[in-house]
Amino acid sequence: MPVSKKRINNSQPTKSKKISTQLGGDKGPSPRWFVVTMTSLMVLGVLLIVLNYLTLLPGSVSRWYLWGGLAMIGAGFLMTTEYR
Repeated sequence: MPVSKKRINNSQPTKSKKISTQLGGDKGPSPRWFVVTMTSLMVLGVLLIVLNYLTLLPGSVSRWYLWGGLAMIGAGFLMTTEYR
């Protein structure tokens, strides 16, 4: 039966694998305008969709209002990934 190779003894200590060292730096908390913009986009998107289905917007029920509202909600959720 073949014999496996021996490990080479490395005299250097292993590097730390803590999550805090892998995150990339201290960016600090998010600015106030970021939080206001993020929540405003999501609230306005929902409001646009609701007003569209209640036919309170000009042009009756339109798919463009729906897509616009969904885009605003999506942009707000994408901003939440950068929230600190």
